Amino acid sequence: MTIPMLGGEITVRGDFDLAAAARFLAGFAPAGQPEAEPGALRLAFPLEGEWTPVGAVLRQRSPGEVAVEVHGPPEHAGAVVEQVRRMCALDVDGTEFGGVGRRDPVIGLAQEAHPGLRPVLFASPYEAACWAVLSHRVRMAQAVRLRRDLTERHGTELDVGGRVLTAFPEPAALAKLEHLPGAPEVKLQRLRAMGEAAAAGMLDAAALRAMPAEDALKELQRLPGIGRFSAELILIRGAGHPDVYPRGEQRLHEIMRAAYHLPDAGAEELAEIAEAWAPYRSWAAFLLRVEGEARLRESR
Repeated sequence: MTIPMLGGEITVRGDFDLAAAARFLAGFAPAGQPEAEPGALRLAFPLEGEWTPVGAVLRQRSPGEVAVEVHGPPEHAGAVVEQVRRMCALDVDGTEFGGVGRRDPVIGLAQEAHPGLRPVLFASPYEAACWAVLSHRVRMAQAVRLRRDLTERHGTELDVGGRVLTAFPEPAALAKLEHLPGAPEVKLQRLRAMGEAAAAGMLDAAALRAMPAEDALKELQRLPGIGRFSAELILIRGAGHPDVYPRGEQRLHEIMRAAYHLPDAGAEELAEIAEAWAPYRSWAAFLLRVEGEARLRESR
């Protein structure tokens, strides 16, 4: 599909490095993103709410400005820019995030190791919820294969500035999903439920962000197959809430115990440490996870 090109700009408040975001996505298997491209980040996704397949090319002109080349219907150009703003965590003023690193040297070291890296999100809470279903109780490689097959079979190919990308299937396609090779019926049922929930507005990013975090997590856990861990994923990496400590993410907790030299620390002690990260607890947790995984790869 070829769609018109429009444009927009995003003002950056605080440190941000688009190249770091692109490198993260290239190494983040669930994103299905090709290798990082010098100077640009290309994305294709269903536009939240309308669910029209759209594309965008992001380029950082200066530390304080990101240009967005929009490939989609003219009437949706503004909404596309807003969605990629959220996807790159540029809808949050990050000018005080450096203060977290000054208060907490562990976070400071992670910031030094990954300058300008902010959380890079799924395109929407809907896509995050679908990943939660696909990845539940299976190996990462199998979940990635399921997502790739689902996207190739039911997504939409777009020409995004000269490169063909495939947008994730829109909710209506998932709501009537009957078969996906390698996916048991329970996953199909839950994927259909996510499609129905998104179409009904139950996975709206703005609505989830407007709620107190615990209320939003409780609402998300009403969806079939969504527990605390998955609800946190949807709220943090789907809706982009900047200040939620992931109480259900055991891998993060292991990284924290090693980084803070507290091998016996319990969940509450770790949550107390994270209080110093406010109002960027999601961001600090993301950086710790990235740095922890990087160190694990280096040790192999």
